[in-house]
Amino acid sequence: MEQMPQQAESEPQVATVATKTTKSMVATAPGWRAGLPVLSNDVVTLRDLRLSDATSLFSMLSTDEVRRFVSSPPIDVPGYERFIKWAHAERIAGRCFCYAVVPAGSDVAIGILQVRSLETDFRAAEWGAAIGSPFWGTGLFVSGARLLLDFLFDDVQVHRLEGRAAVQNGRANGAVRKLGAVPEGVLRRGLWCRGQYFDQLMWSILAEDWRELRRVHRPVVH
Repeated sequence: MEQMPQQAESEPQVATVATKTTKSMVATAPGWRAGLPVLSNDVVTLRDLRLSDATSLFSMLSTDEVRRFVSSPPIDVPGYERFIKWAHAERIAGRCFCYAVVPAGSDVAIGILQVRSLETDFRAAEWGAAIGSPFWGTGLFVSGARLLLDFLFDDVQVHRLEGRAAVQNGRANGAVRKLGAVPEGVLRRGLWCRGQYFDQLMWSILAEDWRELRRVHRPVVH
């Protein structure tokens, strides 16, 4: 889930490629522009980005493993501070929002989950993710992604969610497949990264598909 829109001043933002809380989830689409609701379970918390997250995000997302399929992430802590300010401005404008990914029991951001609108009313959207490599394979991404998808389809009223991942990025492709995403085709040479082009897989999740998956795998207990 690598390629996402550009930041202000031409500095590209970073991105690649459950249950929900109760009171925190009552926000509707206009409400999140003023501030993102906190989403949490026993594995992970998703919250709005803070300027103080810049240091930990730089530490977690600047490694070679994470940057392998990220087009042009910020190169230093001030770059992440500018990214966070840009993300807040985009949220207020209703074009894009970005969650900090925080392990349960911690307050340190170890990654991001980002969504941008492809239509003015967010009926179609694109998402991306970047998670620090120490947390790969822990289930933290999938758990956080489920929280995000519940919020997108139930509260933001997204109908179609798209994501892209380099064909060679087996970890990202496996993770989105686990979430029920459907591959729709190959975007030939769709990602420019580290001096070369990569083919990308296009993935999609529809609201009705997500609700059916949730009904089957997370039935309501009476």
